[in-house]
Amino acid sequence: MAHLFSPYTLQGVTLRNRIAMSPMTMYRSHDGHMGDFHLMHLGARAAGGFGLVFGEQIAVSAEGRTSVHCAGLWRDDQVPGHARTVAMVEAMGGVAGIQLAHTGRKGSEQLPWEGKAQLPPEHPDGWLTSGPSPVPFGGPKHDHAVHELTVAEIHGLHRAWADAARRAAEAGYRWMELHFAHGYLGSSFFSPISNRRTDAYGGSLENRARFLLEALDAVRGAWPEEYPLTMRLGADDLHPDGTTFDDAVTAIGWMREHGLDLADLSFGGNTPDSRDAMRDEQGAWVDRARRIRAEIGIPVAASWNLGVPQAADEAVRSGALDVVLLGRPALANPHWPVWAARELGHDDPFSLVPDDYAWWLRNMRGHTPSIGWPEPRVVR
Repeated sequence: MAHLFSPYTLQGVTLRNRIAMSPMTMYRSHDGHMGDFHLMHLGARAAGGFGLVFGEQIAVSAEGRTSVHCAGLWRDDQVPGHARTVAMVEAMGGVAGIQLAHTGRKGSEQLPWEGKAQLPPEHPDGWLTSGPSPVPFGGPKHDHAVHELTVAEIHGLHRAWADAARRAAEAGYRWMELHFAHGYLGSSFFSPISNRRTDAYGGSLENRARFLLEALDAVRGAWPEEYPLTMRLGADDLHPDGTTFDDAVTAIGWMREHGLDLADLSFGGNTPDSRDAMRDEQGAWVDRARRIRAEIGIPVAASWNLGVPQAADEAVRSGALDVVLLGRPALANPHWPVWAARELGHDDPFSLVPDDYAWWLRNMRGHTPSIGWPEPRVVR
C-alpha cells in the first residue's frame, strides 16, 4: 500500500516520498532573478527530506509577477540563478519543481507586509494589469483598471509560457506545474466571475477553458515528454456566480487529453467575496480529489489542512492523493518530513535526510532530547 514515505514515479521522474513543498512567493528577487536566498531556502527543504521542492510561482513575463520583487523566467539571463538552485535541490536528494504563472489582474502589488495593495500603473513599481475582461479583482486593495487582452496578446502569452518552459528545462527542472488558480490569469479565464468575453475565449465552459488548454499545449510542445507536466487548477470558486467543481471535473478530463499528467486542486479565488468560504472549505480537497481519481483516472495532488502527519498519510493511504503539498508547515519546519516520520513511527526517519546529516543524527538516537530536535506546534 502506498503511504506518505513511499516513492512515487510520474512519467520518468521518481520522488523519494509523496511530500512536496508548495510554491510560496518570497519577494526576494531583483529583476526576476533567483539568488542566494533561494539557494538557501529551497536547498534546506530538500536537505530536510521533501521529495519535491517547488520555489515560488515563476512569472512568464515581467507583467506576470505579483510585484517587482518576484522571480521570473522571461529572459535567458535569468536561467543561471534557477540552474544553481536546481543543482542544490537535486544534490540534497530532492526533485526541483517549477510553477509557471501569470498573475493577471492581481499583479502590480505592494509587498504584503507593506499592505499588499495594488499599485497604480503610474507608480514606479506598478503597471497596468491584464485579464480576460476589464473587470478588477475588487475589494479595497484591487480596484485599478484592467486591460482586456486581445486575441493576439493571448497567443503571445502562450508563446511566453512555452519559452519559459524551454528555459526551465535548460535550468535542469524535472517537474513542471502551471498555476491556473487563486485568481491569477488562467483562473480568471476559467471563471465566469472574471471572464465576460463574448469571443472564443468566453461564455461556455469549453470557451472559458480554451486559454488553459492552449497554454497546456504550448508548454507540452516545449517541455520534455519524460518529465511531468501538472497544473494547479482553481477547481471551485465557492461562489454562486463562479466556477463549480463539476466544471473542473469536466475540464480536467479535457486537460488529460491534452497531455496533463497530474491535477493539483485548489481554489479559484476570483473574488474577495469567497475568502470566508475558502477558509471553511480547506479540509474538503481530499474528498474532491477522490472524485477526480474515480471519474477522470488522473493522479491528484492537493494542499490545505494537511500539516498534521496523520492526515497527510491517510490521504495517501486511502488513495485520494498521490502527492501532498505543504506550504506554511514547510516554512515552520524545514525538516517536516523527518518530524512526520517520527510521529508516524517510521523505522528510520533519518533516512530521509542526506547521509552526512543521517550519520550524526542516528548516532545521537539515545540522546535525542539533548540535540533539541524540533517538535513545533503543528501548522495547518
